[in-house]
Amino acid sequence: MGDTTPGLVCAHHHLYSTLARGMPAPVGLPTDFLQILERVWWRLDVALDLETIRCSAMLGALEALESGTTAIVDHHESPNAIEGSLDVVAAACAEVGVRVRCCYGVTDRHGPDGARRGLEENERFLAAGGRGMVGVHAAFTCTDATLEAAADLAARRGVGVHVHVAEGVVDRDAGARLDRLASPEWLLAHGVHLDRVLPGTLAHNPRSNMHNGVGYARPRRWPGRVVLGSDGIGADMLDEMRVGYVRAREDDLAATPAEAWSWVEAGWELVPEARDDRVRWSYDRVDDPWCAVFTPGVRALDVWVGGEQVLAGGRPTRVDAGEVRARAAQAAGRLFARM
Repeated sequence: MGDTTPGLVCAHHHLYSTLARGMPAPVGLPTDFLQILERVWWRLDVALDLETIRCSAMLGALEALESGTTAIVDHHESPNAIEGSLDVVAAACAEVGVRVRCCYGVTDRHGPDGARRGLEENERFLAAGGRGMVGVHAAFTCTDATLEAAADLAARRGVGVHVHVAEGVVDRDAGARLDRLASPEWLLAHGVHLDRVLPGTLAHNPRSNMHNGVGYARPRRWPGRVVLGSDGIGADMLDEMRVGYVRAREDDLAATPAEAWSWVEAGWELVPEARDDRVRWSYDRVDDPWCAVFTPGVRALDVWVGGEQVLAGGRPTRVDAGEVRARAAQAAGRLFARM
């Protein structure tokens, strides 16, 4: 019998990117973070429709569940399929049996009308009882008026803003632009080049930051709460914790696995319900950070969400894993054709 822990939380995800594996290569190798966005992710998000969003979210939720992650804080963007997109994401996760907090990443990249529609999708979803936050892509793709509108909407709805902050140098002035708007309820993703402390929770995404070559956020210096996200690279939070630890250790030999585990634990403050979920692991010392960090191959065997067993012997109980993966493969083919 393995160790049992609460369900893990992926505190910053992009479920819409699950189908990106195998996508057509960009025309020209990106040489900086902005080019990565322009040539990879902004090509992907404009090609999404509601059906590919559904398939991508279902596969991402399934993989989260198989990794012992029972709650996802998702940041969604689909400029040509905005209306109803958050309902699709939420329904896909619910079908698998995974908790999700949704938001739509508002941006002015597609003009004032695109920003307005993004704000309206956030408001519609929250007003209808959806669980989540108000999403903003990043300060550098938004006007001051849009940032203010998003902050106002979040305040009126009693939630925070989920926003990428100073991930790359292109957004280095995010701190100055958000300083008077941010509140403790905000979720600040990345913070690599943030020049000041803002109110809110920092979502650290070590693997993504390394992959994009944007630098190191040094989360140990953040005075407030730090949670762990994947930025769309799956939702295996034990594995993300291992990457987070070795990256911290590379920067400072005083770093310990306990600090990396504390970022996992802080996810339960962000999504308290996940603390009542249960995961039985294949290893009996998962909650010992020194053991978990250096033990490969740990997997979730059984998972209970809200008292219901949604993973039994490594297999989901609500959906057919093979069918979910087959539909996702077909949807990816259609998505790549549009790209």
